[in-house]
Amino acid sequence: MPRPTLLAVSHGTSDANGARTIAELVEKVQDALPDVEVRAAFVDVQEPAAADLVPTIEGPVVIVPLLLSSGFHVHHDLHGIAAKRADAVVADPMGPDPLLAEILAERLGALPDGVPVILTVAGSRDPRALTDAEGMAAALRERIDRPVELAYLAARQPDLPTALAAHPDAVVSTYLLARGFFFDLAGRQASGRALALPLLDGGPVPRALVDLIVSRYEDQTRLSDSAFCDLI
Repeated sequence: MPRPTLLAVSHGTSDANGARTIAELVEKVQDALPDVEVRAAFVDVQEPAAADLVPTIEGPVVIVPLLLSSGFHVHHDLHGIAAKRADAVVADPMGPDPLLAEILAERLGALPDGVPVILTVAGSRDPRALTDAEGMAAALRERIDRPVELAYLAARQPDLPTALAAHPDAVVSTYLLARGFFFDLAGRQASGRALALPLLDGGPVPRALVDLIVSRYEDQTRLSDSAFCDLI
């Protein structure tokens, strides 16, 4: 019996390096799941749009958000798409998760004693996204055993300049999947300050990211197995 298609859905970016690294991540997920068809789609900027691609996929689909928190794109866009077919489900977003804290810690590298970290997130008005951001800050705080403050690049306060003014000795950790609009914005707002690279930094794809996406797919597939079997 064929396994459900894994549709990896990211936001989309006009940044060529960001788009390339996300494509490489999806390729590594395919390598890790040779018995699963892995497709890529987007909710904005790039094509194919998830809303256009999902109706063309035959058989059950597990939509895995390559998004770091809950929010509008997950609960409105992706769940709205899945609601239009009985054999489509949406897995949990990537974050918060201890595996992401491991990668964020690697991006920060060795830090002097006592130096705090500002975890910079894209931001969303959805209260679920706020809870997820706080959860990710807590996970990173536990991993690196030092103060971690939150700052937002949109929608919420404190913004990054405000957080930097309050913590002038802090290093900025960018809780972003890849280069793009928000990473460029963080770079401008933190000009002259230490700024860690995103989860996908242009080098080899972290195995932890691949493992996390595979886990999201497998967990949702197990939850949906009986329903999928009834539809086959």
